[in-house]
Amino acid sequence: MLDVLDLDSSAARTTEDIFTGSSHPMPTGRIFGGQVLAQAIIAADRTTDDDRVPHSMHGYFLRPGDSSTGLTLSVDRIHDGRSFSTRRIQAYQHGVPIFSMISSFEREDPGLEHQSLAPEGVLSPEEALERVGASRLHPLSRRLISESPIEVVHVEGAIYEQVPGPHVPQQNVWFRTRRTIGDDPSLHRAVLAYMSDLTIQESVLRAHGVAWAQPGLKVASLDHAMWWHRRARVDEWLLYAQESPSARGGRGLATGRIFTRDGDLVATVAQEIMVRVPDASDAGPASEA
Repeated sequence: MLDVLDLDSSAARTTEDIFTGSSHPMPTGRIFGGQVLAQAIIAADRTTDDDRVPHSMHGYFLRPGDSSTGLTLSVDRIHDGRSFSTRRIQAYQHGVPIFSMISSFEREDPGLEHQSLAPEGVLSPEEALERVGASRLHPLSRRLISESPIEVVHVEGAIYEQVPGPHVPQQNVWFRTRRTIGDDPSLHRAVLAYMSDLTIQESVLRAHGVAWAQPGLKVASLDHAMWWHRRARVDEWLLYAQESPSARGGRGLATGRIFTRDGDLVATVAQEIMVRVPDASDAGPASEA
């Protein structure tokens, strides 16, 4: 993961900020969306002053990325004000854009502060691991998870092979990197963007009892928005509280809030996905939460 986030700027020109990066090999052949999100934030961050940090991003996945090859990122310096800087980032493969994002950076100043509370009664990551450990997973799912740089624990049980429990449009997930990644806050923010694309689609699927293994299921991320609120270490456990407010017309909206173990709200995420179920009538409406 850290290798793909180590971008090369040697292709930059006098009038353009150009970066290149590698891609994770993926069994589907498609680039993992979180990889591009993190790479785009790192590229944009390198064009801003050191006292500015990202506070929001809004991106669109335009085409499926090819995980067998690298990609090029172009950064457009749209605006630099006294407090905020705005950047447009385009990711290209094979000469066409696959992802487009606008991100805003700010010089952090003191001001009003409040936050939503973390959900109550959620099992700790240790309790969830003991209750729904990886030993119950299908061998293929277990291999993919063990090879991931991110450790993920579903509090209500994973939906890889089947959907356990009530079919409701929300779930809670604990995650962290499998090893420490140093103390650079900009790297932790970028990796949080990487992690934010993990499992957020599942609140849509869980609502209708649709598991990832369902034959013919097709899911693709359409867009992704993220707001960073507070600093946090991604190599320590974070709680990702996810829910889906709506699904209709082959699209589902998912939102998520990321908290530290102490209950600090770190980030808010929203993503809309395309979801195609071969026989949607077999996937009934969500039961009441």
